[in-house]
Amino acid sequence: MKLEELRVYQLSMELGEKIWEIVVDWDYFQKDTTGKQLLRAVDSVAANLSEGFGRFFYKENKQFCYYSRGSLLETKTWLTKAKD
Repeated sequence: MKLEELRVYQLSMELGEKIWEIVVDWDYFQKDTTGKQLLRAVDSVAANLSEGFGRFFYKENKQFCYYSRGSLLETKTWLTKAKD
């Protein structure tokens, strides 16, 4: 199985693209503060899945999946802050 075939990876990439499309239209201050943090967090979801997928040992892959989940929850927090 390839990384690109994993549904969770596909969804994380789609989420990242959607958030990039939203943040690009924000004014400078919003982009520079909340926007940068939000984009780093959402991009980290797919990046950690990729890095874990490339690891040789199952336990390493599992650890990067945990990092990815953490980044997803961080993304949720930044989205809440942006909305408020």
